[in-house]
Amino acid sequence: MTEERTTSQPAPRLAGTGDHVKGMARGGGLNLVGAVCKQATMFLITVVLALRLGAADVGRYAECYALLSLLGLLSLAGFRAGMTRFVAINLADDDPARLRGTVRLGLGITIVASVAIGLLLALFSPQIAAAFHDGSVRTGVAIVGLTLPAATFEDAALAATQGWRSQRAYALIGSIFDPGSRLLLTFLVVALGGGLNGALWALAASAWAGAAMSAVALLRRMQGVPRAGSIYEVRQIFSFSMISWVSSLAATGLLWADTLLLGHLSTQQAVGTYTVAARLVMLAVFVMAPINAAFGPHIAHLWHVGDVKGVAQTYGTANRWIMWLSIPAFILLLAFPKDLLGFFGHGFADGAAVTMILAVGQLVSAAAGPCGTVLNMSGRVALSMVDNVAVLILNVGLNLWLIPSHGIVGAAIAWSLSLTLANLAKVLQVRYVVGVRGTGGGWGKTCLAAVPAAASAVITAHFTSGWLAAALIGGGSVTLAFTVTLMLLGVDNADAALMRSVIQRARGLALAGSRREGPKVCRSSGVE
Repeated sequence: MTEERTTSQPAPRLAGTGDHVKGMARGGGLNLVGAVCKQATMFLITVVLALRLGAADVGRYAECYALLSLLGLLSLAGFRAGMTRFVAINLADDDPARLRGTVRLGLGITIVASVAIGLLLALFSPQIAAAFHDGSVRTGVAIVGLTLPAATFEDAALAATQGWRSQRAYALIGSIFDPGSRLLLTFLVVALGGGLNGALWALAASAWAGAAMSAVALLRRMQGVPRAGSIYEVRQIFSFSMISWVSSLAATGLLWADTLLLGHLSTQQAVGTYTVAARLVMLAVFVMAPINAAFGPHIAHLWHVGDVKGVAQTYGTANRWIMWLSIPAFILLLAFPKDLLGFFGHGFADGAAVTMILAVGQLVSAAAGPCGTVLNMSGRVALSMVDNVAVLILNVGLNLWLIPSHGIVGAAIAWSLSLTLANLAKVLQVRYVVGVRGTGGGWGKTCLAAVPAAASAVITAHFTSGWLAAALIGGGSVTLAFTVTLMLLGVDNADAALMRSVIQRARGLALAGSRREGPKVCRSSGVE
């Protein structure tokens, strides 16, 4: 059932499964705090653009960001997952030579590819703007070309640090510093009249600052690696990374295809409304990325050493955490879609149906758990690639069919249907191909706790109106009902560990911030 070891060295001693769950709780706690910051800043950037620039410029910003995301993955050449997986394996095997070779190979290819693609993007910005039928995005596309090398290097370097099964650099730099500085710069530039291009220059500045900090974080990790000549496992790394590359491109294409196709087939106003609705829905699933990030290195290690039982337990634990942390937000989205959209100002009410449709698709994704991570970290990247490519083709076809006749609602239907089919396929493959079935998912508790939470939402929606009431009264009542019911049903040690970790991480960040603000404190706030 387990894959063959990739080196001739003896297997390392298995750490207890409980140790890995505790480690995932610590990393997951930090990542969750970081994810809250990241999603909050991305949400607020959308709010700033919507209120100050309007829906059309929100759509243009989304088109440029979609290009950055897709071309960033193209530049990474699959080394995001590859760096994490092989660094974790090299550390498990205590093999510094291969570890150094992995890091140098991944960063070298990433830098060359991103610089080349960035230059091409800047050169052909007029043609790309013409494809969107909007010459005003030409400068924005060129700025994306300048941003691409920095954003790609940051992703690769932080992915490498995760191989140490530590989420510190990933969370502090990628989830807190980078989006936080982007929000601050965007607000200042837009307030000073910089407009859309100013907001994109803020994106570039934060990416380059994040890249510099990521380089420092990785160098600190590498200083603890014994000196050794680099060994480059080119064939092994490329066979994994190239398949992972195609898979990631397809998965990200599924995420952004609707935005790009709306830009081509519809108007920037429609793209802006769709983007606002999608950004609102993403708040419900912000927990997925940090938990998957904390989960990935552990699953790579456990699978590598043959601890299939440990894989099943951590898979179930991660699935449970994702559902428990996202269910209240899904209930809120389905009960108050139009009210919550009012936070972005007038002109976005048409996104209510889009919000509900996208929420259903993301709810299925949350229920499926980190099935894609299990496939990748157990070496089934080829299978994951086939899934993602097939679903991307389906998504593009559905968008081309539905957008001309149904607009943004058609795009939402295409995306949710594609996401649902992709996750169902991966869940079945994890169970029957990989041979892992998550244990301890807590589905009974989740369904029972959702009932009073949903009832609370229905009652609140009947007596309140407006985004403030929906967020404060509706959100508070739903979260309280769900949390109290869960506590009455009981939580296990792993869940308690996650809760303690989140509280400690949040308290630590708050204390660090208060110390930096104190007049008598004069110390640097370096990031590891």
